[in-house]
Amino acid sequence: MQEEIQVVRVRAAFYRRERRSVRLAREFARSALAGWGVRRRADDVVLCVGELATNALLHGVPPGRGYRLWLALGAEDGLLRVEVHDSGDGEPRSSEPGDVVDEESGRGLLLVSALADKWGVEGRVPGKAVWCEWWGTGAASPDSPPSDSPSSVVTR
Repeated sequence: MQEEIQVVRVRAAFYRRERRSVRLAREFARSALAGWGVRRRADDVVLCVGELATNALLHGVPPGRGYRLWLALGAEDGLLRVEVHDSGDGEPRSSEPGDVVDEESGRGLLLVSALADKWGVEGRVPGKAVWCEWWGTGAASPDSPPSDSPSSVVTR
């Protein structure tokens, strides 16, 4: 049986543990989505990138370390996956809608679960990867040439 291989476009960036990294991660995601021709749900994706990056910064990245943002787009099925890798312990969990009414924080993963089609956490050594996915994001057709290289990595 022959299996088809799908073209996947990947962009990744590494960010140090500093406040400006969340803004940089959102800008990086928006640029990658624009380069891939993804318009549908792009604002949802960028908001979720900001929430996952904030969680990594506040809860998952020990001093002196950083986190990695990874975006992948299936050129044929339009599946968009975002991952934020950090080296911290613990497993994030979403709050219930009524649990954070009077709190200043605690809504990030609640927003991610509302905006993404699916999200989860995968263990890795060290730390974890928190991910979310969107199906059928309206990516450019697989026959059209990508506006950037299929894979690129940026360190900031």
